[in-house]
Order: sequence, then structure tokens, then C-alpha cells
Amino acid sequence: MHELTTRLNKLFPLGELTEQRADLAFVSVARESLRPLLQQLRDQEGFTHLVLLTAVDWIEENQFQLTYLLSNRSEACDIGIRVMIDRDEANMESIHDLWPTAATYQRELKEMFGIDFPGSPRIDEEFILEGWVDLPPYRRDFDTLKFSEDTYAQRPGRETLDPAQHMKDQLYPVVEE
Repeated sequence: MHELTTRLNKLFPLGELTEQRADLAFVSVARESLRPLLQQLRDQEGFTHLVLLTAVDWIEENQFQLTYLLSNRSEACDIGIRVMIDRDEANMESIHDLWPTAATYQRELKEMFGIDFPGSPRIDEEFILEGWVDLPPYRRDFDTLKFSEDTYAQRPGRETLDPAQHMKDQLYPVVEE
């Protein structure tokens, strides 16, 4: 993996590099380097399989982190490419033309985080959350408790327990003497 990242660093300005183990590394890149890097990895380095595309909401920094995980099956190694994008203008170039399966991941990220991938097939069609009209639910500023209280009626017999106290009571019941 070290040889690969050394080669890539000569071609692209790579950011933070984390080698998780001998067959897995993560590298950060600037937004404008993402597509050329992905093409290099696919066409020249043997990373032909897009394993996943996911996001993390770094609300404190007002950014999303996109992670593209690629696999080189013949070498039995994986590389994750991380890129940060602005939360306020959450969009990224689509890579569905490089890996058609990316369109599915991009649709999910649009619906769950509100990250747009202009030009991606069916990007604006409902995918998982049919009829959803609220803030995308995977954003950290989505209030799940408020949504639940506003959406679902309280039923008789339903009680809400403090998880910590409930587990303490389950694990260490009070024995009466």
C-alpha cells in the first residue's frame, strides 16, 4: 500500500493518509482532485470495484465527508478516498459514468443527507423515503425526538425509559430482603 500511495502522491496533491492495515488505506484529497484520482485508481492501478460511497456529517465544521471505498481484487487491497464538501452547498460531481453502481449510492446520499450529484440518473426521484418532506434524516441537525413526537401519537401503555437506568435495572435488579 505504501508504494501505491507514494506513486499517487507524485501525481496528485494528497492530504492525510491513514494506513489501517497492510491491505487498507484511507487518503484525503481536495475536491478538484477526486475524479482524476478515481480514474487513475480504476484505469491504471487496478481498483476496478466501487465497494461503497458514504458520507459523514461534520456539523461542527459545516462540512460533509464523502468516502469512496475502492477495491483491487487481484491485489486483495482496498483504498478509501475522502473528500470534504461544504454542507451549505452540498453537491458533488457524479461518478456514475465511472461505476454505474455509484448512481444508487448517490441517490441514497441525496435523500438521506441532502447531498446532490447533478446529472446522476434518477437523482431526484424518491428512493427510500417515499413522501418525505422534512430535513434529510441523516443530517445531525435532524431532531429525531421532535419528529417522532410530531408524527406519531402517544399510545396508552407506552413509556419511555432512560436507556442507562433501564439497563442498570435489567443488569442489577434490586433484590428485596
